[in-house]
Amino acid sequence: MSRRKTALTTTQLALTPIFTALVAVATMVFTISVPATSGYFNIGETIIYITAILFGPYVGAIAGGLGAAISDMLLAPVYWPGTLVTKAFEGAIVGFLGKRAIKAVSKLRWKAFTLILGLITGILLIVIGVFYYTGEVQLFFGIPPPASPTVTFFVPPEFWYSLGALVIVLTAYVGFKLEPEFGWLVFAILLGGLEMVAGYFLYEQFILGKAAILEVPVNIGQMLIGLILAVPVVKAVWRALPTLKETR
Repeated sequence: MSRRKTALTTTQLALTPIFTALVAVATMVFTISVPATSGYFNIGETIIYITAILFGPYVGAIAGGLGAAISDMLLAPVYWPGTLVTKAFEGAIVGFLGKRAIKAVSKLRWKAFTLILGLITGILLIVIGVFYYTGEVQLFFGIPPPASPTVTFFVPPEFWYSLGALVIVLTAYVGFKLEPEFGWLVFAILLGGLEMVAGYFLYEQFILGKAAILEVPVNIGQMLIGLILAVPVVKAVWRALPTLKETR
């Protein structure tokens, strides 16, 4: 094993417990609820995506699965077994795909691929946001989350229309002007996020015996918000530390 690979492995081992703790804290400390639809999301997904893309599938799987499971053990114990498996696979998928070297493809095809993924992300965000995250929103901040919301505010549907359109425009701009392969990063997160949505559906439907289909749009919304928050952070870290972008 080369010195470089040994150093990377040592770094991964050192960072794994740190990011596991970050996932657990992020999942618990910041929760947004929409009483009208009983939907809610947290920013734990964002930390899982950032961790997996920056440090690879092993760190992503351990930090994602264990970190999220720890938060469930403390706040919603019935979910922790499903969370452990589902989010471990989510982190592994995002980390694995995010670090893959892509075969040569024409720039035109990359631009089209990126544009399509931008459209899918933006349209999904508009639909999920308008129907599930519009209205009075309650922000709970603290560990454990307080019984009463820390802040209550109103999110109009126009916010989601604007945010979805912004995602489409920015993705298209990056793909056509700056980085045609940008769509691959979006694809990696979407695929990992869809595994999370499917994993929770199966766990809630067949293990917990709940009407799991009602949770699917809410989980898709959490995936999309995680994607939107994670991508700028990852790009900023890559600019500051370009060695983290190298495939392994």
